[in-house]
Amino acid sequence: MARDQLDMTPLRSRDELVAWFEAGCKPPSEWRMGTEHEKTPFTLEGHRPVPYEGPRGIGALLEGMKLLLGWEPIMEKGNIIGLYDVTGGGAISLEPGGQFELSGAPVENVHQTQSELMAHLAQVREIATPLGIGFLGLGMTPSWSRADIPVMPKGRYKIMTNYMPKVGQYGLDMMYRTCTVQTNLDFSSEADMVKKLRVSLALQPVATALFANSPFTEGKPNGFLSFRSEIWRDTDNARAGMMPWAFEDGMGFERYVDYALDVPMYFVKRDEDYIDVSGSSFRAFFDGRNNNLPGERPTLSDWANHLSTIFPEVRLKRYLEMRGSDGGPWGRLPALSAFWAGLLYDDVSLDAAWDLVKHWTAPERQSLRDDVPRFGLRAHVRDSSVRELARACLDIARAGLKRRKKYDAKGSDEAVYLAPLERIVRTGVTPAEEMLAKFHGLWGHSVSDVHREYKFDEDAFLEPTLPVASDQLV
Repeated sequence: MARDQLDMTPLRSRDELVAWFEAGCKPPSEWRMGTEHEKTPFTLEGHRPVPYEGPRGIGALLEGMKLLLGWEPIMEKGNIIGLYDVTGGGAISLEPGGQFELSGAPVENVHQTQSELMAHLAQVREIATPLGIGFLGLGMTPSWSRADIPVMPKGRYKIMTNYMPKVGQYGLDMMYRTCTVQTNLDFSSEADMVKKLRVSLALQPVATALFANSPFTEGKPNGFLSFRSEIWRDTDNARAGMMPWAFEDGMGFERYVDYALDVPMYFVKRDEDYIDVSGSSFRAFFDGRNNNLPGERPTLSDWANHLSTIFPEVRLKRYLEMRGSDGGPWGRLPALSAFWAGLLYDDVSLDAAWDLVKHWTAPERQSLRDDVPRFGLRAHVRDSSVRELARACLDIARAGLKRRKKYDAKGSDEAVYLAPLERIVRTGVTPAEEMLAKFHGLWGHSVSDVHREYKFDEDAFLEPTLPVASDQLV
């Protein structure tokens, strides 16, 4: 989330919370897609974390981007912490450890997503390269300890940093060492939202496997293909997970409101100050029972900010956020939007995807989600491997994208962006397994080459590849 909400309209009834979600319904002609991605900055010399301060720091990078783009700065206590396009385009924000996030503009098709990413790459390089800064496309920092990583000057992150160790083992790792790519998609009605939410929740582990890209921690294999995904299993389970109740009768906006009301809060923002209310539910705040703000009632701004601190595998706002995938090389990022748009933005595809998962039980969905971080495409649900399931999903997505008939200047439809994922399914080797093979072979049990091979650069749309021997195929 690039900037905290600023609507200070007082909330008076639960119906207003439900209406906030209902306002997101759009006719299919107005559906858009948004792609958000995080990338880890590092010093080109020495491959170290980049501090916020100094002439070659993150603050200087944001100042340079402000001058280049003409976007409005997002300021906090005199520090620039982000940028946004006042014309309704994208936004740039900082994650806790300096991870640099582009929240893309709502666009009509994946071709526009790729164009946006290419433009952003060129813009970032123009400012970052003279500062000696590069960016890494992985789901987790491969070599740094938590102690190595600087803290960005954002008040909400200080509150979260203090709270996280109380509720899970990996919350600080999530905040400071991970990166994701995310696709945001619209819905036309409450029923359409529910169907898309259920399909994308059930199939989120498939995307996790296809994008699994975080096998190293502090220079060594960590035993997982997506350790970023494993981290979310023990970050804060009061606000994360597979939401099994979303598959029960009666699911809708009201049910999600009731869930969100009981999720513990982190903060309330007043002017430029963040008030620590961690651990107290929004329901208590709504009833005027927040101990740090006695008698005060929340605003629409408070509600929207609270919703941004809930972290299920698929998050509902006024659109749906697909949250299961590791960040990765630049050329793979548009594939996530293509994957989910192909499944969810075509009625025939959505029905076919629902047919894949509608008979799964809650324990089966949870077991799949638990197994994928370690086993990737080799995990199973019922009698199918994730590799087989991914192949079926890609077939459905490809057909859906072809029916969308969104063409680029060369006459290609959006299905062209599925190619990196189809290669992964064809070989049965996830991106993490490619890197592990290099670690045990070409890299000589070192991760030092990661910064060269997975750095965003002018060849960013040419993915790093590794010839795969037949005995590596699943």
